[in-house]
Amino acid sequence: MNGSTSLTIKRRVVVTGMGVISPVGNSVEELWNNLKSGISGIDKVTRFDASKFSTKIAAEVKDFDPSKYIDKKEARRMDLTEQYAIVSSQKAFDDAKLGSDSLDLEKAGVVLGSGIGGIDTFEKQHAILLKQGPNRVSPFFIPMMIIDMAAGLVSMRFNFKGPNYATVSACASGAHAIADAFRIVQRGDAEVMIPGGSEATVTPASLAGFCSARALSTRNDEPQKASRPFDQQRDGFVMGEGAGMIILENLDHAQRRGAKIYAEIIGVGMSADAYHITAPAPGGEGAVRSMQLALKDADLSPESVDYINSHGTSTDLGDLTECQAIKAVFGEHAYKIPVNSTKSMVGHLLGAAGAVELIAAIKSMEEGILHPTINYEFPDPECDLDFVPNQKRSTHIDRAISNSFGFGGHNITIAVKKFVP
Repeated sequence: MNGSTSLTIKRRVVVTGMGVISPVGNSVEELWNNLKSGISGIDKVTRFDASKFSTKIAAEVKDFDPSKYIDKKEARRMDLTEQYAIVSSQKAFDDAKLGSDSLDLEKAGVVLGSGIGGIDTFEKQHAILLKQGPNRVSPFFIPMMIIDMAAGLVSMRFNFKGPNYATVSACASGAHAIADAFRIVQRGDAEVMIPGGSEATVTPASLAGFCSARALSTRNDEPQKASRPFDQQRDGFVMGEGAGMIILENLDHAQRRGAKIYAEIIGVGMSADAYHITAPAPGGEGAVRSMQLALKDADLSPESVDYINSHGTSTDLGDLTECQAIKAVFGEHAYKIPVNSTKSMVGHLLGAAGAVELIAAIKSMEEGILHPTINYEFPDPECDLDFVPNQKRSTHIDRAISNSFGFGGHNITIAVKKFVP
């Protein structure tokens, strides 16, 4: 020590690539165009017979063909969660125009979040175990099921040898992955990271579990109207699936290679409710702290935030407490900030939600357009903010935050801004 001071250099972290698989499109362009148009991806469950379930609807991915990106034999050895992760990562990698030959592969990594992981594989292999015995269980059962394998497979695809792991925090998993990757690049432990989330939980056991918990909408006769965040007649979320992955780089690295820069991540805030296994803390106390911490980390005043992409699940308590939290953080300015919910159209992508919603927020900043919160028909007097109801809106956005909250009391807020050299 001898009187010396240790200085931590915080590198600027930018987004240079994005890729998605979603219920309303399997490219960022298709996702974004459908969000702006207010198109819902929710319909009757087609993967299995859901006639005996109290909820018979979901936001399924359509027209997904992994064979364009993954060898058919290899794809059969992967859970759908892993396939979504690989394809969306490849799309983000291609979008960023990265070339592995020009990268320091030991300074490139992957952090990938999933709330549930390979549940489809688990259900099918467990059925084989019961019907045919242990010798018929697939040798790929464990690699197909465990959550970290998606991150491992993505790192193998690109030969990335830097930090590599999974985050698991229910519906906050994808956002936590991005936050961790942001910190890794910010402190210089990597130059390039691929973070995001992937989820494929439209399965009998998952649907049954959420039905039993009475967490899902039962508006089975009007699937496209079932997800209605902040609306007084909301009755639960709609299960969705998909993946969102982004490319994060330190600014110097991105500029040296002439990369297109979509946005800059400037802060994250994380907290725990420490309250209940599924219900949010009263008044959104944990969400208040995650937003305040993100603003502090980003050196933003509440008045400087132009837009909030909300967690907005369409659950009674979840939407109410998020509104209360926003008012507590932003005061009177809360009524001047547009707050929309991507879940009104794509449903709740669980561990992938935070990543896909951050991509939507970045596209909003890039184009100066807010996608609508659809199905907002009956105003809730306790949820009285500007939810961008039913129609897209043109506006100027320099700074935005995206909220993700998970069962178990996990809260995370990511702050982004338009890139200024």
